[in-house]
Amino acid sequence: MVTKQLLEGLPEDADLRRADSLAREIFSDVANKWALLIIEALGERTLRFSELRDEVEGVSHKMLTQNLRMLERNGLVDRKVHPTVPPRVEYTLTEPGRALRIAVDVICGWTQQHLGHIESARGRFDA
Repeated sequence: MVTKQLLEGLPEDADLRRADSLAREIFSDVANKWALLIIEALGERTLRFSELRDEVEGVSHKMLTQNLRMLERNGLVDRKVHPTVPPRVEYTLTEPGRALRIAVDVICGWTQQHLGHIESARGRFDA
């Protein structure tokens, strides 16, 4: 967790410990499974909505829409509408979104590396 020493001199909005901080709101937005999986799926590519839905297995149309809107609102995803019939909509990570993807890649790697340990622990706990 973020220590007080690291936060000295930062605005109150940057303090994750404060319930009313913007940082906590942003953290809450992006720290959910769908947002992380969408960021990972986009990577360095531009994808259409249907391509994203195919990449992120199990996500509903509603959840994909909500998370894409949230990521766009937070400036992590760019949405481009092409003036065609029917309209073609594409999604791409912005520079801050690509920077966040580095952390998402680390989380994905950690999960893959420790999956066996976690499965064993769950087996012992659930027994």
